Amino acid sequence: MLILALETSCDETAASVIRGENSKIEVLSDIISSQVKLHAKWGGVVPNLAAREHLKNILPVIKESLNKAKISPKDLDLLAITQGPGLIPALLIGTNTAKTLSYTWEKPLLGIHHIEGHIYANFIGEEKIDFPVLSLVISGGHTQLIYMSDHFNYEIIGQTQDDAVGEAFDKVARILDLGYPGGPIISKRAAQEIGDYKITLPRPMIASKDFNFSFSGLKTAVLYLIKKNEDKKKDPEFVQAVCREFQQSAIDVLIKKTLAAAKKLNPKTILISGGVSANKELRQQLKEAITTELPNTKYLCPELKYTGDNAAMIGVAAYFRCQYNKNNISDLDQNWKSIQADANLKLC
Repeated sequence: MLILALETSCDETAASVIRGENSKIEVLSDIISSQVKLHAKWGGVVPNLAAREHLKNILPVIKESLNKAKISPKDLDLLAITQGPGLIPALLIGTNTAKTLSYTWEKPLLGIHHIEGHIYANFIGEEKIDFPVLSLVISGGHTQLIYMSDHFNYEIIGQTQDDAVGEAFDKVARILDLGYPGGPIISKRAAQEIGDYKITLPRPMIASKDFNFSFSGLKTAVLYLIKKNEDKKKDPEFVQAVCREFQQSAIDVLIKKTLAAAKKLNPKTILISGGVSANKELRQQLKEAITTELPNTKYLCPELKYTGDNAAMIGVAAYFRCQYNKNNISDLDQNWKSIQADANLKLC
């Protein structure tokens, strides 16, 4: 099955062609036009600016994706699009483009949940993943622990009560005047020398009996720390010490909650996904913790290039939906009439 997938939920205009056969996925093209530089001066994504850039870039990105895959529209079996959640002006560009192409090319169309796409990024390069699965989804907009008894059977067992962890990284980077996006910058600074500085920050909700998260208080703790130490804000080692402790606090909470959920639910596989799953310290520390405490549980994380928003993950999710008969492809021919962008689309 050949699928052209599109992703425009935030500030990445992405198109990908994937080939699926049985449970084997081959990514034939994965094209992304990033808007990071455009939004950096604002310290975050501006929805209407994002939509304007999507409108300008989406057709060239689709053309490049098809050319790189060396296929034409007539070769496609299915179109897939991120239906939500996300920024509604951005989502509208993607969904309306996909609906137009579906009608014009006479190809079936399937809408995919953005978080579902992130989860299924783990299936690229993995022919078989054993269920049940516990998935930690961490990004700028989401922090969730999701239990899957089988394909597409989701139960959200824990989530952030305020800021997503990626959002907290961005806000702390702004407090420290480090720029946007915050995750890569804080990770880089945390790995550098900190001198004699010893900083302690809270681990919010780490001792709670549930699997929920909270990162707003951690961000506020950094804000108060900087207000008390404005004179040290220009000291690189102090800033690096703050970055290291903030990052470790977030990692400690994410690992503790994930392990606690896994010990209760006994999944065969633990996945991480989303933009923050690119954090190398988190990936390594979670791997070590699972190896030590849950040696019979498989741990998977996506390739770094599939951690952020991309269209390949949307195509993979669409393929598995058809493969496991959650959506019969013959029933999707008229979806161009009915699919609507939904900024608050629910996973389950």
